[in-house]
Amino acid sequence: MISVDTPDETQEKAELAVWFGGASLAFWFCCPFWILVSFVALPLALVGLVRSFVEYRASKSGRANRTRAVVGGVSSLLGAAAAIAYMIFLAIHPDLPVQG
Repeated sequence: MISVDTPDETQEKAELAVWFGGASLAFWFCCPFWILVSFVALPLALVGLVRSFVEYRASKSGRANRTRAVVGGVSSLLGAAAAIAYMIFLAIHPDLPVQG
C-alpha cells in the first residue's frame, strides 16, 4: 500500500483504474472487429472495476484520488456493459459474424 506522505508521482502511477477503463472504451472506437474487441475489452473492464473499487477504498484514507477512482469505475462499467451487450447481441443473432 502507498503511504499518505508519498509523492504525487508515485500516487499517479498507482492509480490505474482510469487507464483500464479508458482502454476498455478505446478499443470500441479504434478497432472495427468488434467480435475480437468484446473479448479483450471485457477483461480490461473487469480489472478496471476491481481496481477502481480498491482505489475508492484507498481514497477514504487519503492515499488515492477519489475522482479518478470514480471516473475509472464509470468508464470500466461502460466498457463492460458494451462488451456484454455485444456478446448478448451475438448470442441472439449467431448468423451475423458468419456473413462478414
